Amino acid sequence: MLGAGSWGTTVASLLASVVPTVLWARDPDLAVDLASGRGNSRYLPGLDLASSLEATADLGAAVGEADLILAAIPTHGFRSVLADASAHLAPGVPVLSLAKGFEQGSGLRMTQVAAEILPDRPVGVLTGPNLAKEILVGKSAAMVVASTDAATAERLQGLLSSDSLRVYTNDDLVGCEIGGAVKNVIALAAGMAEGLDTGDNARAALINRGLAEMTRLGEALGGDPRTLAGLAGMGDLLATCISPQSRNRWVGEQVGRGRYPAEVLAEMHQVAEGVPAAGVVCYLAAEAGVEVPIATGVREVFEEGRPPLEVWADLMTRRARPEVG
Repeated sequence: MLGAGSWGTTVASLLASVVPTVLWARDPDLAVDLASGRGNSRYLPGLDLASSLEATADLGAAVGEADLILAAIPTHGFRSVLADASAHLAPGVPVLSLAKGFEQGSGLRMTQVAAEILPDRPVGVLTGPNLAKEILVGKSAAMVVASTDAATAERLQGLLSSDSLRVYTNDDLVGCEIGGAVKNVIALAAGMAEGLDTGDNARAALINRGLAEMTRLGEALGGDPRTLAGLAGMGDLLATCISPQSRNRWVGEQVGRGRYPAEVLAEMHQVAEGVPAAGVVCYLAAEAGVEVPIATGVREVFEEGRPPLEVWADLMTRRARPEVG
């Protein structure tokens, strides 16, 4: 497992209970704490991890003997970490992304980045409504794994499935990754709606119309609309838009209450991936010829400093149209 944030650590701990697992942390101090059994007090304070979980800050040692790589690295560092790992990684070893976003500049999904850096091997994504702390303490949850190789997806499905965790497989990488990335953008908007005190009806409508945006874009890029109605789309969207544990929802709420985006983001210990993703969503939508008014509003707030209340007013006064079509 590459990346020792809350989600990477959680999945690594789950896997360590059933298969030898090494967690790579960029920060040597965090790696020492993890390796010594003191847990991950930075991202998962007070929560126990599997005692068999190994940890290191040595990237070569982490991946050198691995037969499966999972990458829970923020999108801005995804390419560089995989590039550094490539010199130590055996040919053909599958690489699956746990990141939910796009590469800035290129607009690539993370499996596209992985395939570019590490060709001729299976790539995939693990996604869904995955709030790390709930899953780590054994609360019921479900997720989906998609891969270019069905056997790889089924292998990870078998390793992660338990009485409290249902894991489904899928072959639609586009739909799974679009869902995981776009839901963060919509969660920022849902948080801003909450901060503006628009009410539950309004937030429910926004989440639903956000699903419509996500589905339009995903389908235009080659994804299956059924995927966007599943765990990777609607499931993840609901969790991220309504949970107090959601980083993106929290950031949006603070901005909706009148705080400056830069001030809010400076307080974050982890990345709110919806912020950099908003601009990419708008770019991809323009290229595909589909409308994404919610994502456009989020981009305007975080990139142009537009007041959230103005964006909300624009959304509410858009031209009336049929709901479907």
